[in-house]
Amino acid sequence: MYCARQVHRFQEELQEELDDKRGLEGRRRKVVMQKASGRKLKIDTSNIKGFLDEDEAQRLYQIARKASKRGNCLEIGSYCGKSAVYIGSACQENGALLYSIDHHRGSAEQQPGEAYFDSELFDKNLGCVNTLTPFLSTIERFALKETVIPIVGDSVAIAKGWASQLAMVFIDGGHTFAAAYNDYNCWVPKISAGGFLVIHDIFDDPTAGGQAPRWIYEAALASGLFLPLKRMKTLGILRRVPYGIIPKTALYSYQHWQAP
Repeated sequence: MYCARQVHRFQEELQEELDDKRGLEGRRRKVVMQKASGRKLKIDTSNIKGFLDEDEAQRLYQIARKASKRGNCLEIGSYCGKSAVYIGSACQENGALLYSIDHHRGSAEQQPGEAYFDSELFDKNLGCVNTLTPFLSTIERFALKETVIPIVGDSVAIAKGWASQLAMVFIDGGHTFAAAYNDYNCWVPKISAGGFLVIHDIFDDPTAGGQAPRWIYEAALASGLFLPLKRMKTLGILRRVPYGIIPKTALYSYQHWQAP
């Protein structure tokens, strides 16, 4: 039977890999990982429109570097390409791809009259928000055209025909409950064992931001299929439990369910 000690060890190892506290194979491994996992991406993205904090962006890059050694990555919510630069740069280093999904018409909160509407992104010829043009410009400017694959369309529709497993899924699309839930429900099954689920804009204080991203983050934890890594501000980081390990949360849930 798999015990809590195994799960704790696995979770501890994952966090140590990302934080560079120690390597998994002794001191030599430690030195290598301190040079690699903790490395920052030295680029200037200050002129790219987006909502990723710099610390969050660097953390995203570090996770993507680790994930892209296992396989391809996917993000939901491209906007103008800021997150794609960080994830895509990591994928480029490891010969992996980043699939970037967005309908590029702006989420509900980015429409005219809403809190996050940006008039510079409103295309008068199309009569709607258009983030595809700045996104493609960003990808070209950072020489990521061979690594970042734009997929223009609805996340749910694309997921229906998606067959391959992914090493990381980054959810940063619409922040309504319906949008966040659908992204979570459609793409979590595509994450391979040991892969990463990363969710942006998790606010513990309801007055600071919408609660849908926080709900799917907690739903993932409650499922027993993911273990949490250290959060970076509003960036929630989870890792899919490998086959053969039963996390403590799943055991507790089962025992609670059995209780009279």
